[in-house]
Amino acid sequence: MGNYTFPDYLPLSTGLLRVIVILILAWLLMKLSSKLIRVFRNYMNTHAETAEDTRRIETLARMFGHISTVAISLIAGMLALSELGISIAPILGAAGVVGLAVGFGAQSLIKDYFNGFFMLLENQIRQGDVVEVCGKIGTVEDVNLRYVRLRDFEGSVHYVPNGLITTVTNKSRGFAYAMIDVGISYRENIEEVFEIMREVGAQMRASEAFATRIIEDIDIAGVQDWADSAVVLRCRFKVIPLEQWDVRREFLRRLKEAFDAHGIEIPYPHLTLYAGQDKNGSAPAFRIINKSGNA
Repeated sequence: MGNYTFPDYLPLSTGLLRVIVILILAWLLMKLSSKLIRVFRNYMNTHAETAEDTRRIETLARMFGHISTVAISLIAGMLALSELGISIAPILGAAGVVGLAVGFGAQSLIKDYFNGFFMLLENQIRQGDVVEVCGKIGTVEDVNLRYVRLRDFEGSVHYVPNGLITTVTNKSRGFAYAMIDVGISYRENIEEVFEIMREVGAQMRASEAFATRIIEDIDIAGVQDWADSAVVLRCRFKVIPLEQWDVRREFLRRLKEAFDAHGIEIPYPHLTLYAGQDKNGSAPAFRIINKSGNA
């Protein structure tokens, strides 16, 4: 074994020192990028006009934070390997071959990232929105390049890969409609019922609890259907996003009280019994049994 002097270790120590400097600089860059993104997010939030703009800013800020962290980590890692004397050219070449092989086996993952990028870029989904994707409806708790995390009304959490999403139904944009179908008996006066519905709608919009939620007066479309036991009337309220369900429930509650007060019948299914006929055309007597069991 030969004797090694300090100059022999000098290149190694210098390389390690440079690696440490690179890692420190990478850490500082991550902190700086995080702070810049946070400052920019706060600046944009102060100029946001609606809650929808605020949710979009929060979603984009989180996405840029993830991208900057990954980019800084990759660059710092390659520079550190280079300082240690490890050539990154073979690594990049091997990574290209491995990436090609993995790409065939991970097409769904790549599709997830592409779909996620364009969904965020086109502002289709934001954190806090209520959406329907792949047959699941819920509030968006997290949206990133990989998946969308939804929590439904029962509290169940659904993870939907972005690659499976072909259609996004967003119930949180601009405004919504609380659509309501009301069934009344065939014998009721339809115009009288319309007037009661308008009165109830006006009272709701004038109330303190719903004045800020309902944007326009009730819109009565008219007779929607002739059902088996009822005439179905359709109406709707234009409301702010995510309030359509509360407005619908409250309107039905108040309308039930108004119908009771005015004697408007809310029908239920009717059944007509047919006793049948003999071959000679005579109908047998239809027997009704009372509670005591006597005919």
